[in-house]
Amino acid sequence: MTLWIGNWPVLGGLSGTLVATVMAGVTFAAIYSGYAEELDHAAENSRNIVRLLSSDIGRNVELYDLSLQAVVSGAQRAETWQLPPEMRQRVLFNRATAASSLGGAYVLDANGYVRAWQSGAAVPAISFADRDYFLAQQHSPSVGLFFSKPYFSRLRGGVPTIGLTRRINAPDGTFAGVALLAVQLNYFQYLLDRIDVGPNGCAFVLTQDGTMLASKPPGSRVVGANYADSPSFAIIAHRPSGTHTGRSIVDGKSRMYTFARVGNAPLIVVVAPAIDDILAPWRKRSGFAIAMTTLIGAAWVVVSWALAFALRGKVAAEGELMRLAMIDGLTGLANRRALDRRLAVEWQRAVREREPLSVLFFDIDDFKLFNDNYGHAAGDAVLELVAGRIASGARRATDMAARYGGEEFTLILPDTSLPAAVKIAEKIRKKVESENLEHRASSHGRVTISVGCASCDPPVGGSGAKLLAAADRLLYEAKEGGRNQVRAQQWTGGEGEPPAPKGSGTGSPAGSQANLQAGSQAAT
Repeated sequence: MTLWIGNWPVLGGLSGTLVATVMAGVTFAAIYSGYAEELDHAAENSRNIVRLLSSDIGRNVELYDLSLQAVVSGAQRAETWQLPPEMRQRVLFNRATAASSLGGAYVLDANGYVRAWQSGAAVPAISFADRDYFLAQQHSPSVGLFFSKPYFSRLRGGVPTIGLTRRINAPDGTFAGVALLAVQLNYFQYLLDRIDVGPNGCAFVLTQDGTMLASKPPGSRVVGANYADSPSFAIIAHRPSGTHTGRSIVDGKSRMYTFARVGNAPLIVVVAPAIDDILAPWRKRSGFAIAMTTLIGAAWVVVSWALAFALRGKVAAEGELMRLAMIDGLTGLANRRALDRRLAVEWQRAVREREPLSVLFFDIDDFKLFNDNYGHAAGDAVLELVAGRIASGARRATDMAARYGGEEFTLILPDTSLPAAVKIAEKIRKKVESENLEHRASSHGRVTISVGCASCDPPVGGSGAKLLAAADRLLYEAKEGGRNQVRAQQWTGGEGEPPAPKGSGTGSPAGSQANLQAGSQAAT
């Protein structure tokens, strides 16, 4: 893995960036999930509150209606009006009509005047025939339970009230008056004041036509005003219950409106917490999570790229060390270690491919004497020059020139027959000789080299090391034969093969082309 990243640091950096992106994506998905959960939780809480409010109002309306029906039943009997006042009060008005939320229970005659009052006190001669609840019951026998619009009571000092009424009929079915229960609007306000809708939330009780009966916070909406033209009410009015998000036309705040109709009454209960209040805890948590994710993700990306390029440097350094470990520092050729490895590989390849393999073994003639006469600096220069000429013979990528040790060099020539290898060896020998580097201690008067050339057809022989040893023996023969020449032989794998005939050497003074050909023929 380290090597892979070091060789392709951009991919390593991109992989780290991808990991950080995926981690950030998972975090953001969790944050979004938390966002949705907060909204769902708020909607569920609002539904529960709306359900409780609707249930309370519905239960009370049911009780009020039963009381109204009892009043109508008593008022429609002629004998009721012949009873003494105290007994008549007990017949017309039960205990439910004395509830604290009620402003009173009344029986109005056909002209709108109070005929009986739950309190039993004297009633001013005031007609209520102009009230909507009176007109509705007067004009339609089938209205049933009727809810009036909010009004200010004329009998109780202008207390905001809503009237619940039922029709009273004469024995012949004609209109005889109205049974009225006056419900104070502070009953609805009391219900809303008991719930928590957050710092910026609202709650309302409305009639089905959009008339406001109560609101929280008190005074945020005008009681008695009609809000049928608001965008939110346009949605509420056409559905029995539900939740939607909208912006208030009063203060511009975005709220979640959860609403439901009161089952047995033309009323709508609305709870609307502000979106900002709902999401405040989530925003605090998500802000921290986003900051940490961004910080950690950015650090991860930076570390990934830094590590990727650091590993590239490490791999490059290791590669350079490996290269240096396989390279001779003076000549730049492969060293003995690299030679041994490469020779084993090429031998196996030659065996597998059934191809010839040749090895050249070089030695600088009388090199010790050259160092003694000209110094080691000059000797190093000669080593570099000879190494360069030998390297020039490695024309293919599969060829390998190496420094064997001291003044000895080798050249591995895969898929090269003996005649071709001899030509390469002779060409290198001539290049060195043609440099005319002075060497007074040499019998040739110049720097020269001797070459041993061994070639075989694997798997004959057994190993590359043995082939190299054969080339070394041929080099020894070349030096014994007068130096500055090539000795070549087709090696068949024998450990104690007899030396090649003297005529197989080439070079000066015996290095003629005829001798090279004769040597090659004798060797093969």
